[in-house]
Amino acid sequence: MTAPIRVLLVDDHAVVREGYRRLLEATAGIRVIAEAGSGEEAYACFVQLDPDVIVMDISLPGISGLEALRRILGRQPTARVLMFSMHEDPVFVARALDGGALGYLTKASAPDLMVRAVQAIAVGQRFVPAELSRMVQGSARGAGRQSLGSLTEREFETLRLLAAGHGLTQIATLLCVSGKTVANYQTSIRQKLGCDNAMQLLRIAVECGLTNTRRTHRALMAEIDG
Repeated sequence: MTAPIRVLLVDDHAVVREGYRRLLEATAGIRVIAEAGSGEEAYACFVQLDPDVIVMDISLPGISGLEALRRILGRQPTARVLMFSMHEDPVFVARALDGGALGYLTKASAPDLMVRAVQAIAVGQRFVPAELSRMVQGSARGAGRQSLGSLTEREFETLRLLAAGHGLTQIATLLCVSGKTVANYQTSIRQKLGCDNAMQLLRIAVECGLTNTRRTHRALMAEIDG
């Protein structure tokens, strides 16, 4: 008898995890062995349980799914990860795939695609719906989006954390680096994105779907210009 596909499910909303657990376990041959609500928890569960497939959201409290992906693949390059997110912007799809994810789905995708994606990724196949592939290939929309492609993984994560309202000290703690390193990331981000002030950086963050909150506006102004 073939062993079931062992899945680690990562999302910060318990209701969402429950829905996807039911969806996946309704299919013979798939079993959710653990759930995690943050990137840090996802990494710890991966180390402890060595799942066959990790289904992980991008937007998580603390480090993002993209940073968790980097850490997981840094420990085990053969890990099989499916990113799923509310983000349909090609910037996020390209980041996930370039970062080593084997697949990408949006939360608006048909339920059967999740099952098919897990089954494909479990045997090492790439799974990206055709419409997302076309979006990535034709994603020359907007100078901000193009510039984001020039950021390193850590710079992108730093920008995302800034956009989420985190201060520089918090970011240093989350990324396990020094405050000076984060300050250098910030300087490089501003140079690459051609931003002279916090307002310009905020505009790019909003355009690219990184944020749209007033709290973020205040945080960016305080941390970047202060």
